[in-house]
Amino acid sequence: MTPIKPDFHSHSTLSDGKLTPTQLLQRAQTQQVTMLALTDHDTTAGLEEAQQAATQCGIQLINGVEISTLWQNKAFHIVALNIDPKNPQLMAGLAKLQAIRQHRAEKIALKLQKKGISGALESVTIASNGGMITRPHFANFLMQQGYVDTMQQAFDKYLGQGKSAFVKTQWIELEQAIQWIQAAGGVSVVAHPLRYKLTASWFKRFLTAFKDYGGTGIEVITARQSPQETQLIAKYAQQYELLGSMGSDFHTPNNPWIELGRIPSLPNDIQAIWTSF
Repeated sequence: MTPIKPDFHSHSTLSDGKLTPTQLLQRAQTQQVTMLALTDHDTTAGLEEAQQAATQCGIQLINGVEISTLWQNKAFHIVALNIDPKNPQLMAGLAKLQAIRQHRAEKIALKLQKKGISGALESVTIASNGGMITRPHFANFLMQQGYVDTMQQAFDKYLGQGKSAFVKTQWIELEQAIQWIQAAGGVSVVAHPLRYKLTASWFKRFLTAFKDYGGTGIEVITARQSPQETQLIAKYAQQYELLGSMGSDFHTPNNPWIELGRIPSLPNDIQAIWTSF
């Protein structure tokens, strides 16, 4: 029996990834991934192509999407797994988020224009190729134009919170996003839980709300995570009776530290999210 090698967090060119859905599945096959979730930001547009490629590659595709949410005016990303991508309620909700993203892109471009940096919106619109425009698209534009040397510099100088081209965005409330996911038959997972820079007390309040709203899981395993960090998240998973997910958050083959399937196994005492599919 072939061992399960899952990766439930990945991105394609339909949001801020560098590979098309087909190329993503081909790379997953090379990395011996057996179950892959495509979880582009606020869009399911790549899932149909991904499913065709998954069939050719012999990989089980899990339909997913990474939804941008707010709770207590703080931003959180929720990965939806095993959804029906044609569910009307989810589709209407994602359409709202796509409009919010477009509006944010226009405002970021306007702020850059005021700094003497023109042509941003046209450039990122072309680069996104009909997919979601994200801040990394703007970071790439700033690098290509020579305003910064690295992606991190783009965020540190222009795009990060409090910087000159930062736009505070009113995403969808957490409770509403979970309702959409449930309507589409999916499960809700807290993405990269240690990235939010919350105190332990705030994070516990968040997990309490997430669970109360019907949240199901948490990414116990993400790329570039220490054993101590895994132990901490596993403890939260047990405390709040959340299923454990695992995902690389793969975006590009140019980052050797974040690769499809190159993540540790779930701890033995954590129930796997895929048991709920």
